Amino acid sequence: MNSTYNSIEKAFYSDGFKLGMKALDSENQEEAIYNVIAEMYKTIDNLIDSLTVFAQQQSHAIDCKKGCFWCCHQPVFALDYELDFLKKYITEKFPKEKQVIVQERAKEKTRKLDGLKEDDLLNSKHPCPLIEDGSCSAYEARPMACRIYLSTNLISCLKFFENPEDKNNYPNLLELPMRAGRLMNEGFKSALKTKGYKTEEYRIEEKLS
Repeated sequence: MNSTYNSIEKAFYSDGFKLGMKALDSENQEEAIYNVIAEMYKTIDNLIDSLTVFAQQQSHAIDCKKGCFWCCHQPVFALDYELDFLKKYITEKFPKEKQVIVQERAKEKTRKLDGLKEDDLLNSKHPCPLIEDGSCSAYEARPMACRIYLSTNLISCLKFFENPEDKNNYPNLLELPMRAGRLMNEGFKSALKTKGYKTEEYRIEEKLS
């Protein structure tokens, strides 16, 4: 099993690196990077769709669905180019008044989380500024971390939401999409570094505020 996972990880890392180099070879690098991010997300979404069908066939359906947003209350970290992609989507798709609301929510969450120590930060539970009527208002542009967080047990998510400080409570997450998504992002990031691009990680609300 480990050799299988290692092969999969190498493949997704390689794909991410190739996509990054493809963007850097373009004359309009900024637009190309955004297009490649969308392509990267689509690849992971297709993987998750296949896993979802397979899980259903094995009577182990994934519990994540619209209206279930317990994971959207914890801190979500993403790379800066992902958050630039998200901000671009918001600017293009949201009316001005909605953009202001999201920005104010982001500022409020930033105020609540800034200064917290690591454990307190990771255990904090405050809604993402993009939640609207129980679902993500920017679902198409959500970062990789949101896409690959898939639970097979809703009860485990509820327990983690209600008692995050309990080390025995943690959502039953599918490992493969998490590893694949992270490695694809790592490959993409490595490609950008070859051309001097510096990438940093932020919480979603830090960039949206």
